[in-house]
Parts: sequence; C-alpha cells; structure tokens
Amino acid sequence: MILRSGSYSFRLLSSAAIFYSGGVPIWTPTTAPVDSSASLQFLTTGSLRLVNGSGRTVWDSNTTSRGVSSASIDDSGNLVLSNSTSTVWSSFQNPTDTIVPSQNFTTSMTLRSGSYSFRLLSSGNLTLLWNDTIVYHNQGLNSSYNATILTSPILGIETIGILSIADPSLSGPAIFAYSNDYAEGSDLLRFLRLDNDGNLRIYSSGRGSRTKTARWAIVEDQCQVFGYCGNMGICSYNETAPICGCPSLNFEPVDPMDTRKGCKRKEETQDCPGNATMLNLDHTQFLTYSPEINSQVFFVGISACRSNCLVNPTCDASTSLSDGTGLCYLKPPGFMSGYHSPALPSSSYIKVCSPGIPNPLLSGQIGGKSSGLRMHTWVVAIMVMELEKGNVKGVLDRRLADQDINMEQVMRAVQVSFWCIQEQPSHRPMMGKVVQMLEGIIEIEKPPAPNAGTDGSGNGTSINVSSNVSIFSPIAASAPAPSSSSSVQLAEVSLYASGKNLERASSSLLHSDPN
Repeated sequence: MILRSGSYSFRLLSSAAIFYSGGVPIWTPTTAPVDSSASLQFLTTGSLRLVNGSGRTVWDSNTTSRGVSSASIDDSGNLVLSNSTSTVWSSFQNPTDTIVPSQNFTTSMTLRSGSYSFRLLSSGNLTLLWNDTIVYHNQGLNSSYNATILTSPILGIETIGILSIADPSLSGPAIFAYSNDYAEGSDLLRFLRLDNDGNLRIYSSGRGSRTKTARWAIVEDQCQVFGYCGNMGICSYNETAPICGCPSLNFEPVDPMDTRKGCKRKEETQDCPGNATMLNLDHTQFLTYSPEINSQVFFVGISACRSNCLVNPTCDASTSLSDGTGLCYLKPPGFMSGYHSPALPSSSYIKVCSPGIPNPLLSGQIGGKSSGLRMHTWVVAIMVMELEKGNVKGVLDRRLADQDINMEQVMRAVQVSFWCIQEQPSHRPMMGKVVQMLEGIIEIEKPPAPNAGTDGSGNGTSINVSSNVSIFSPIAASAPAPSSSSSVQLAEVSLYASGKNLERASSSLLHSDPN
C-alpha cells in the first residue's frame, strides 16, 4: 500500500512512515520493529493497520465502525481517514515525534521519543519531560508577550523556519524561535522534531536530498538533558560532541556497546565486604530539577552534604552547589543523571564500596578523544617559567618583536590572566576588578601559579588520603584566602584534575518552572 501526494508519500520500508521527498520520515505510527513480511492493510471495517508477517498487529488507527471509507495523503503531508462527510482520523491530529508546516500542535497533544516527551502548556510554555515525571526544560515566550491572557495556544512551524504560537487573544503569531537558515534557500522542508536524545530541534531538508540538517535546538547544552547518559551515567564533552561515561572505576557500563544506557555498580553498597564510602566527583553535578522532595534538599556545607549521604541508607549520591545558595541535594536510590565539566565548580559525592577508585578519564573529559586541556596547562607552565626568569618578552608573539610594546601593560595582562584561570572559582576576580587591574587603577597582587600537573586533586583542599594514590595539592602562599569550604577532610580522593578549569564557571543547576 503506497499513498502519494506532491512531495509526500505514505509507505512501508523498515516501518510504516510518511516520507518527504522520498527519504526523510516526518510521521511514524510506531517505533516497534517490523519484519520483512510486514504489510499495511486498509480493512473494510475502516481501520488502517500495520501487520507483521506473523499476522500480529503492530499498529492500528482504531477507526473500526466509524464509517471510514477512504484513506489519502494531502499535499501538506497529512494522512487522512475520512467517511462520506468528514475527517475521522488524521496524522496531524495524532503526532508522534514531528511537527511540519500547516500542522497545529495544541495543548492536548504530546510528542514522544523514547523516554522523552514534549508538551505545550496552556500558558504557552514549551516543556520537555523525562519519563513523564521530570520537567527538565520549561521555556516560555519572551517578556514582550503577555502569557497570562492566552486562552488556547497553538504551536506551529512556518515554511520559512519560524516557530511561533498563535492564540485568539493575540493580534498575530508570537515568535518563539528562528531556525538559523530562516528564510534562506528554496524548496526546503523545515520541521520540528523531538529526538531520542531528549532535545527538541528545527531541521531543514532539501527536496531530493534525503538528509536533514539541525538548525536550532531548544536545549543548548545537551548534557543538561536529564537521563541523556542513562542511570548513573555522567555526561561530558570531547571536542565536538557530548559523551557518556561512568562516575568511577567502581562502576561499569550497562552495555559497553551503547554508553547511553548508563552504568551499574560492580559491587552494590549493601553487599560491601567492608565499609561504604563517598567518592568525591569534582566539577560534577547530579542534575536536579524542581520540585524536589523537601527531605532531599538542605542548606549545609560540603562536608555535611557528603557525610549526611554516607550515613543515610536512602541516599546514593549528593551534590553541593557552589553558587552561593548553600544548597545540598541528596539523591535517593533510583535514576540519577550526572554532568561533568571543568567549568562546573560544584562538587558531588557518590556512595561506593571502599576503596573508591577514581576515574582518571574525568581529568579532562569522560572517554573519547583528548580534550586538549593538558596542552593548555603546559602552555601555562612555560609562561610561568619565562616570567620567573624575568623574560616577559618571551611570552609575546614573535611577530610583535619590531613593535613598540609597553611591557608594563603586557606584564599586567599576564598577571590578570593568571588570576582569571585560578582553579578555585572563589579566587577568580569579578569582571569589574579585572578591568580595574588591566587599567592600573588597583594594584595586582602576585598570582599563584596554576597547577600544570596532570595528577592530584589540584583543588586547594586539604585531603586525608586513605588509599595508595599519591596526591599533590599545591597552594601558593600569596593566593587569596580560600572559602570556608576548602578545609574539608575527605576519606576518599578523586583524580578528576580540576587544574584544567580554564573558563569562567556557570555554577547553578537548571530549575524549571512548570507553570
């Protein structure tokens, strides 16, 4: 059975789908696999079915005894089942994971892809959910629109690449987003899709190309998608893409061939032959989204955040924020989603059987190719050596050798740069102070040399080691006084080298407003 209209066709390949221009699927009734003998059947009862070779029904339109007499697909890609007078069922009214131009997406509809779902709220907010329980992204219209007056919002994507919301209370569509190829090209299909990685994207596909190109994503940081790396998986980045790994060598992948399926303990904590301990995960957060259960949220320091979880049988891990809120989140047994980045100042702790065995790959990333951060630290080390020898010109670009250079300004810029890449976020100056130091308004104290080594905690904390790992934690005497959180005594240590934090950190967890 094949239905065609213009650029669209409804047919059976690996599964039943509506295809654009012969190659890109825009609607699929089911993700269930079908065998090579599967068939599409339009029954005399008025029902459209996808049936496996064994005769098992994989999908059914459920339109039996509703007078359906015809099945057709129109020029906009809408599959329609009709009786003699009206439409009984359509693919536009029953979306799966995609919205195309001319299709209205209302508050009664849901896009689904794996464990993820997407909904439009009556407030006009676009929400992404994991397992229908955790809202990990909730975004509304900008402040120029009054969302409180919306009555029945409808989301749609225009052919030129504009995602907008229409409502009877508005004088015109409220623009939510533009694709980055907005109004460019000709003969392009642009569509909105919820992918199986939990992100909502606008795609473009040229007629006959049979390919699609992502043009916008609602979640800019893929690692902030809850559950992207599975239960107990930690999301990080290599040079080009997010990658998944395990918190420590006390864990192993559930499926070594698919790291997105998460991790499992090699030894469950209730079966520990000795004591359980909390393993420190530097620059790591276990993602937390409101509303949280009150018993899981505390205002305590990092030492208590760690120890409270250790003695609590209903706690598997904890995260201590470093955003000034003083918040500690305890994570109960169940599904945990983690995020590691050298730019995250927050610390997390996970319960394991002693001894905790840190994952050295977390020094710059988790798995995949080298992040190149080691090279950065050696560059810093070379600069330090040049400056200690008084050779300020040694750090200059050789192409500037014949130029009239103010070496005092060069020295000032280098000193400020060392302050800006300090491992402890509390040691880094605010931008206002940076400007004052660069302009010579205030005196610049001698900055401590950033740790250029590849081993050790490098986080300026006092660590009580209970393993055979050698830890180096240098603190220059001239450094500003560390915060009170830097005197914590830890029973286990992490080799997640924090000496590679070369950018200003963004410290807070995402919190959603599910209005």
